[in-house]
Amino acid sequence: MVSIPSLAEELGFTANNLQWVVSAYSLAYGGFLLIGGRLSDLIGRRRMFIVAMGLFGLGSLLGGLSDSQLILIIARGLQGLGGALLSPATLSLIMSNFQEGHKRNRALAVWASMGGIGLSLGLLLGGILTTYIGWEATFYVNVPIALFVIIFAPIALLESKTPSNSHHYDVAGAVSVTIGMMLIVYYLITSPAEG
Repeated sequence: MVSIPSLAEELGFTANNLQWVVSAYSLAYGGFLLIGGRLSDLIGRRRMFIVAMGLFGLGSLLGGLSDSQLILIIARGLQGLGGALLSPATLSLIMSNFQEGHKRNRALAVWASMGGIGLSLGLLLGGILTTYIGWEATFYVNVPIALFVIIFAPIALLESKTPSNSHHYDVAGAVSVTIGMMLIVYYLITSPAEG
């Protein structure tokens, strides 16, 4: 995040606590990615896409409004949760909304290229927003985009679910895998600082 130095100065982050602004996102994203895919299969990919976009938008709004370190870290975690639920739903929606062949290949190419373009533009626009408006703008910019997507997703996307006679959900397995993933990500995050 380009805005880290500005928000660190304004909110009084120490070097150790500042790491959690980035790590909270990574921890939630890495921990909930698998469960996001399973939830998309069970409750519907379009529905999960909308819920996940709402969570990401809410995390962005909370991040922009935050006036304390804890609120900002929670907001980043909420963005990570939204991202973890969004990723599998997005890819599944591409697979189910576009016919196999040229259309699907083109949609996958656009989806893949948007990741690189988004990263590049995010760095550039993040720097401009932070310099001329403030670090809060790097969060606020996501809110209207999330609202736009939430409004138009039911119109533009067809719902898809994995056909199943049972809606069995292995809660214990999902919780243990999620906790395991979160512990792995937590270890990778904290090991450089702790030694």
